[in-house]
Amino acid sequence: MSSRDFVDLTSPCEHVAETTLRHVTRPAAGCEDCLKIGGRWVHLRYCLTCGHVGCCDSSPNRHATKHFHATRHPIVTSAEPGETWTYCYVDDAVLSA
Repeated sequence: MSSRDFVDLTSPCEHVAETTLRHVTRPAAGCEDCLKIGGRWVHLRYCLTCGHVGCCDSSPNRHATKHFHATRHPIVTSAEPGETWTYCYVDDAVLSA
């Protein structure tokens, strides 16, 4: 069961202005890139600039971080149920609990 969940930005950084999404659907259906190649993932991350769903750095392909390096979209949030934290790649900082 998925739901629209709030994105927690209680401790924003200067890169928050580059984001457009403030609500995401958790859980996400899967890593967009892994689904294309038949890969597997551990946890999922939403890009708050464009909505891309990628897998975490514990996953074999690390697509969320690869998306950041390719696009420079700075902030992601967890796509897992019950998790609302956000993270800024540029500042290497968690922006919420």
